[in-house]
Amino acid sequence: MSNHVLDNPTWHSLIGKHRHLSARAGKAIRYLPEVSIFGGVEDWNDPAAWADVSSLTSSLALIGEELTLPTDWEFAWRGVGVQMTETDSFAPYFDDAAVVLTDADVPEMLDLVARTQPGPFSKHTNRLGTYLGFRSEGRLVAMAGERMAPEGWTEISAVCTDPDFRGRGYAERLVMSVASVIRERGDRSYLHAVDSNVGAIRLYERLGFEVRRAVTFSSVRKAR
Repeated sequence: MSNHVLDNPTWHSLIGKHRHLSARAGKAIRYLPEVSIFGGVEDWNDPAAWADVSSLTSSLALIGEELTLPTDWEFAWRGVGVQMTETDSFAPYFDDAAVVLTDADVPEMLDLVARTQPGPFSKHTNRLGTYLGFRSEGRLVAMAGERMAPEGWTEISAVCTDPDFRGRGYAERLVMSVASVIRERGDRSYLHAVDSNVGAIRLYERLGFEVRRAVTFSSVRKAR
């Protein structure tokens, strides 16, 4: 089992900075359902892990290695992606046109997520960290924010732009702005991307990120 926090970011985030947003049963831990669908355990090779997951929840989203499930669990979906980390040349900046999003903006954030599908986002996901956006004539048209935060790192997530406003550099400006907030706090930035999203991966590489490792995204549930 690797000791690097980014090899098990959900676990390290939930036992640390996001402990107050977690629910735990023995060796299993997850975000509160209204915050996020993700969870995990310290070591999936531990025989007690799945018993504790079963006592905690009947479904869970995971980021990490490909798992072999016990017979009473099944995959709801699976996908392959990459984990990317900032390089030493990464130079984030804050765009003064970006606005800080709050609980009052959640209905618009959920609407934007529903139309752009950047990944799982719940009604209180914004409480995981700072979320920034761009508005056009008062309407939220792009956003990005923070998700998991294992010690020393913070994930940039929910990067999305209204289809009518793409091609204006909003994603780049928001990623760099969120990263500047993360750096100001003393953390480094990382992110995940689906491996088929070549355009996003190339953008992140151009901004100063590099692929650290391949990951598996999955949702598991108790077998019916």
